[in-house]
Amino acid sequence: MSTPVIWVLRDNRPGTAAQALGVADALGLPYIEQPLVYDGLAKLPNVLRGASLIGVDADTKARMAPPWPDVVIAAGRRAAPVARWIKAHAGKRVVLAHIMHPGRRGAEEFDLIALPQHDCVVPGGDAPNVLRIIGAPHRITAAKLSAAAGAWREAVSGLPRPYIALLIGGATRQRPFPADTAKDLAAKVGAMARSVGGSVLALTSRRTGADAEAILARELSEPRYLFQWGKGGDNPYLGFLGLADAIVVTGDSVSMCSEACATPATVYIYAPPGLAVPKHERLHRDLIALGYVRAFDGAYAQAAHPPLNAATDVAAALAKLIA
Repeated sequence: MSTPVIWVLRDNRPGTAAQALGVADALGLPYIEQPLVYDGLAKLPNVLRGASLIGVDADTKARMAPPWPDVVIAAGRRAAPVARWIKAHAGKRVVLAHIMHPGRRGAEEFDLIALPQHDCVVPGGDAPNVLRIIGAPHRITAAKLSAAAGAWREAVSGLPRPYIALLIGGATRQRPFPADTAKDLAAKVGAMARSVGGSVLALTSRRTGADAEAILARELSEPRYLFQWGKGGDNPYLGFLGLADAIVVTGDSVSMCSEACATPATVYIYAPPGLAVPKHERLHRDLIALGYVRAFDGAYAQAAHPPLNAATDVAAALAKLIA
């Protein structure tokens, strides 16, 4: 069998794009990235966009042309109409794999829908083309963690171990990240580090916000290394994951929670009442029940767990469909 032509529809949201690219990486076959640039019509519900190129710009439309792919991997609601349009216009069999729910209308056109267990409950139960997964697929591997740890080891070599990596998300569309939360997080993580004679490797994200960043910078005790998003310098995210003996991650980000679980470090989820939406709380419960994480209570305790990456499960199911 010849090598299939694979397109990955790359969303302009990094977290969504990483899910589709993670599956493509895990598949182990060459692929072509097709960046999706959206316009204002992408906000329309998929029931109106249908199987169409409505919602993407002219350059994206121009790239949706022969030679057509044999496989399309996509993620997120906005990419689903584009994937369906490609299948309708290719004039041949095209295997469609989608991560997260593409919408009820046209869902049967996808050969595989990788649906996070926490994401939604489908009335009447899952269709045969649905594969339930835990967390979000991602691109983090043991080799990448090792390389990143090596690159950052010298920069933090003056700090005492154990290293507690602190991954800070921030406000979402439905939940704020107030000052009191930032202050509480800094105090509790700092106390954890002091209790074991260790240090904190902290980094913020684009959602953290200036006020919360200022509080974290003021309240997070030494010894520490604090990287503030958007203020320049190389992002140590992968390096901190690779070096960490323990990880505290805020529960507002499915991607960060999932990626933290790709490491062998003990993972704690910080999610005080009001921080996470209900579906994220469902993910936290699943990860705790399966032994991947602990609820953060300020106590340091090491607990081994296998690495988590749903991309490998999705890729295995997709490989069967391609064969």
